[in-house]
Amino acid sequence: MSTETKEAIEPVSQGRPFSIEVSERVRRLPPYLFAQLNRLKYDKRRTGDDVIDLGMGNPSDPPQDLVIEKLAEAARDPKNHGYSEAAGILSLRREVASKYFRQHGVRLDPQRELIACLGSKEGFSHLCLALLGPGDTAIVPAPSYPAHLYAVALASANAILLEVTDPQKLLANVDYTCRHMIPRPKVWIINYPHNPSTTVVDAEFYVEAIKLAKRYGIMLISDLAYADVTFDGYKTPSILAAPGGIDVAVELTTMSKGYNMAGWRIGFCGGNAEMVRALATIKGYYDYGMFRPIQIAAIMALRNAEAAVEAQAAIYQHRRDVLCDGLDRAGWPVDRPKATMFVWAKIPEPFASQMTSFDFCMKLLKEGDVAVSPGGGFGPAGEGYVRLALVENENRLRQAARQIARCLGK
Repeated sequence: MSTETKEAIEPVSQGRPFSIEVSERVRRLPPYLFAQLNRLKYDKRRTGDDVIDLGMGNPSDPPQDLVIEKLAEAARDPKNHGYSEAAGILSLRREVASKYFRQHGVRLDPQRELIACLGSKEGFSHLCLALLGPGDTAIVPAPSYPAHLYAVALASANAILLEVTDPQKLLANVDYTCRHMIPRPKVWIINYPHNPSTTVVDAEFYVEAIKLAKRYGIMLISDLAYADVTFDGYKTPSILAAPGGIDVAVELTTMSKGYNMAGWRIGFCGGNAEMVRALATIKGYYDYGMFRPIQIAAIMALRNAEAAVEAQAAIYQHRRDVLCDGLDRAGWPVDRPKATMFVWAKIPEPFASQMTSFDFCMKLLKEGDVAVSPGGGFGPAGEGYVRLALVENENRLRQAARQIARCLGK
């Protein structure tokens, strides 16, 4: 073999480290903002500190026994261990359609207008891939649940952040944006009850949103993750119940919160048939559907657990009152949410003028052994706030409020 030939087939990386170059879509993602808080939380627990974790909205209560028993029964059937339908078994989609009709008076075709997802987050992310691409723009809520913002980025599209805590102002801002932006936004992401701010809307909001969507040719994605967790008599409306909703919108729902099935990863996307079909096309390339016994257990939950869902919402409402009462006594009055499993709290003075939301959270964790989420982690619109999750029992929430009080007193 000649020297020239030998040199030609030598690895080009010889003598230097091999380099991995990630895609532009990965480079567009920021560092994980909660990493430092999580590291401190881990270190404190490792040294024996009892940290009360109100940082993540991870339900701590189990599903009903009958749902777990159905899962075990279905898992023992050898026929249930093969690949499932990517869209979800038809019986499950029929149950979701029945729930929509009972709760909202909305009739959905379970074969054309409903699809099961591996959690609503997966459904939302793949829906962005199905509807958006380079050069497209989506209107995204601010403050931003990270998946809403970064699923758009992973689809190689651009995001316009519009503040959502004043719904009427949001409608005006969407109208202004669509009138003046060329090309117009292609998708508008709506999230009420809103995570993290807990803002809610009435049915009239969706009537006006649909009018804007039809006027400007925008597709609407409604993330209704907290539909089942509402308080004080408030009931979450569906965008699909508003006139013309099915023409321009899909809605994402989940069994994670009200049914306490977060780790089961069961979500749904329903609404406009073409948008649902686009999601089904993407999912057909990515997965073979949800484990069939989980789907069978989900049918059992949808048929028999409505009373348990209402009872769970009442538990969250009581936890809300316990935590807010404790913070009031600590000299930190906060607004009481009408929905979600969070309290969105404005940082009290003098701390608000002295430190960022991240620094305030570090203070509560270091000095009070209470972990909460910094509002700044949800984008600039969240700065000045923190989010507290109602995932601990009443006694732990009372203890958290006492420890926060001592921390603020310092």
